[in-house]
Amino acid sequence: MSKLDITGLGSVFDFGSKIIDKIFPDPAQRDEAKLQLAKLDDQGELREFELIKESNKNQAEINKVDAASDRFFQYGWRPFIGWICGCGLGYQFLFQPIFTWTGSFNGLPPAPTLELGDLITLLGGMLGLSGLRTFEKTKRANR
Repeated sequence: MSKLDITGLGSVFDFGSKIIDKIFPDPAQRDEAKLQLAKLDDQGELREFELIKESNKNQAEINKVDAASDRFFQYGWRPFIGWICGCGLGYQFLFQPIFTWTGSFNGLPPAPTLELGDLITLLGGMLGLSGLRTFEKTKRANR
């Protein structure tokens, strides 16, 4: 089974392997050169993971600075998004059906619905973060 190559570098390394086959007639030298090429490929993948880890660490620091701010528009945007999501879901699953049902007795059109895809995407992101917080609380990481 071949590796999934999303960077396009795999084809470069395949090309390099073909060049090595032509340059080195001795099988031992050829295998050594291919081993060096594979090591370079692996180091590149490890470097990519290191960059992602560093980026996540930097984002965590930014989040700490945002949360510690004394300006409402800097620290309050996460709770605001939570309230928007909660109100949207409350409307969609509680108030909209009630408004539609009561309006049907008076001949009113049904109440408008919200785009659930957007709300569920927002909810999934927020619950993912709060799920980690719940895990921290069970492990007493905040003490």
